[in-house]
Amino acid sequence: MRLTKRTNISMRVLMYCAAHEGRLVTKSEIAECCNASENHLAQVINRLGQLGFLHTQRGRHGGLTLGRAMDEISVGAVFRAMETGVPVTECFDAEDNTCPLVEACLLRPAIAEAIEAFYARMDRVTLAELVCGNGRLLQIMAPQVACGRAAAV
Repeated sequence: MRLTKRTNISMRVLMYCAAHEGRLVTKSEIAECCNASENHLAQVINRLGQLGFLHTQRGRHGGLTLGRAMDEISVGAVFRAMETGVPVTECFDAEDNTCPLVEACLLRPAIAEAIEAFYARMDRVTLAELVCGNGRLLQIMAPQVACGRAAAV
């Protein structure tokens, strides 16, 4: 299984916002820290906003913050939302499937079961678990912040 770049960037955006909880962050600072283009980020941020994972504020003093508490955002929910419509393999694509084995194939249900096991595991991981107490991540994303509090110097 391979996650799309869009999903990977979504998690970077959410982790960055969580590391800077309590203030608006900008697309340009996320782009610089997370090594992503602002154009790609704009698409991801828009989608995360539509899904309620982010709150976006337009304008000169705009930016973005988490749309929910970080302990209420599960990685599985983000992955499912961002990967919707991306079939894991051809036989899961109702429109473009050309595999002649679909009706007899026992691999397809095994793959479906494995995917559900993956998502079930990711459902148990929250954004808070990824960020809070992760000193190494906070050094990269927010050296002056430790999950909403000023870090000790």
